[in-house]
Amino acid sequence: ADTCPGCHRRCRGRAVTRLHRGNRRDRRGQDHGRHQSRTAARRPRRRRPGADRRQGGGRRGPDHGRRPLGRRRTGRGGGCRTRRRGAADQSYPLGRRAVPRSCGRPVRAGGAARRAGRRPGGRPRPDRPAGPDAARPAAQALDRYAGAAVVGSLEKYAGAYRRLRAVAAELDELTTRAREREQEADLLRFGLEEVAAAEPRAGEDDELAAEAERLGHAEALASAAALAHAALAGNPEDLEAVDAATLVGGAHRALEAVRSHDPALAGLADRIGEVGILLSDVAGELAGYADDLDADPLRLAAVEERRAALAQLTRKYGENISDVLTWAEQGAARLAELDGDDDRIGELTAERDALRADLGGLAQALTDARTEAAARFAEAVTEELASLAMPHARVTFAIRQTEAADEASGVEVGGRAVAYGPHGADEVELLLAPHPGAPPRPIAKGASGGELSRVMLAVEVVFAGSDPVPTYLFDEVDAGVGGKAAVEVGRRLARLARSAQVVVVTHLPQVAAFADRHLVVEKTNDGAVTRSGVKAMEGEDRVRELSRMLAGQEDSELARAHAEELLEAARTGR
Repeated sequence: ADTCPGCHRRCRGRAVTRLHRGNRRDRRGQDHGRHQSRTAARRPRRRRPGADRRQGGGRRGPDHGRRPLGRRRTGRGGGCRTRRRGAADQSYPLGRRAVPRSCGRPVRAGGAARRAGRRPGGRPRPDRPAGPDAARPAAQALDRYAGAAVVGSLEKYAGAYRRLRAVAAELDELTTRAREREQEADLLRFGLEEVAAAEPRAGEDDELAAEAERLGHAEALASAAALAHAALAGNPEDLEAVDAATLVGGAHRALEAVRSHDPALAGLADRIGEVGILLSDVAGELAGYADDLDADPLRLAAVEERRAALAQLTRKYGENISDVLTWAEQGAARLAELDGDDDRIGELTAERDALRADLGGLAQALTDARTEAAARFAEAVTEELASLAMPHARVTFAIRQTEAADEASGVEVGGRAVAYGPHGADEVELLLAPHPGAPPRPIAKGASGGELSRVMLAVEVVFAGSDPVPTYLFDEVDAGVGGKAAVEVGRRLARLARSAQVVVVTHLPQVAAFADRHLVVEKTNDGAVTRSGVKAMEGEDRVRELSRMLAGQEDSELARAHAEELLEAARTGR
């Protein structure tokens, strides 16, 4: 049974679909109209003929089943997207544009950008500005281009930043938990005074337990010792009693008299002699034990009192006295640490201020290095854009700092307190002025799709020589260009492919001609299902495909001649 979102009632049956018709509302404006249901199992779940996957989706709006009277559903607005699919393989047909996917599911392009934040080339997009404590893709790209000029300064800054964070965290812990630490110190001080007053010794509890056991059974112990002594050595008051020592002595004398006649008896006589000696020793110790045993009630009371005092300690601070002494040693060290908090706070405060001053200087050095590298980087990208049908475009970097909310939360750079992060105090943004007179604007906001693609291509070409990555993926990087500019785009892509794998989606034959491997996405139809697939173009097939891209006709002699000319120019003009 499910709970209906409209009327909050239980719906009976297996899986049901619900229809609500507005004819009654409650005080909250929710619809409690006539409720209809039908078993969803009666409707077969279909899939396209020949398909290996059944997949469905929809949007459930926040007003599902709860719309007020008089309102019609428009199918738009917020809500939760739902999807259902059956078991199948993981192959997906190709369309005109690649569909971003997250865990195998289609997602919006914007969502994919937010999730990924990086391109297949492994390099962050420098058109996404961020604060100094964020990923800062533009700053990362600039730092990579600058190389050792920035890496050394950045490593020094990062080390100082980590130390400052650790010192600030410890200082914050000391100051914000002052009350708790004072309470902890009071408890430790009380416990240590209690242990010191008792003056326990290691193992004292075990010794007292044994003594209390002996004193508590003194009479029984004395009686048993006397009986054992009489059995071994005899009782002076009973002359007729036979004791063990007398019997053993008689046996020894009997064997000694005949030991010379048989060596076997000689050995037995020696052993019986040893028994007699042992009995004499034991009898002597029993006599001494009985004399030393003192059944003193006062001593027993003193022992029990001491044991009670030690038990107070073991209930609080350890299983036994040895554990109590260990706790006292550790507690004394902890108390010394807590009592030194005031001194420690002063030391940490001084260290924090010194680190913050040093960090400001390191941040300034990092800003200077980035500023110098930004001019060279922007000039190199601008030169590449001139060959990509953007002769008047100019790329620049904006490097700025954000004012800190207060002096305590920032570092001093250039005489003012600025916000800072693990990579410095700079906010780096890539700007583009597409033509003379146009103000430089962030390329994420002021550049068209074609301009953005060409700027990214120019950036990658500049990077290829110093910081290559394994794979680049460009989707219609040639959008909005043609003619000679398209040839230059193809040539730049071919140059980039010398040091990395480059995958390009293009509709321009001038670009496709420069490819080392030409693939075509085409549709096939068997009369029931239309599919998209990929086919490799080689030899004559490639000439025919370029002819089709040029003139729309595969058999045009002029188009074929132009296609062959393009291929030859691409081979010789790389």
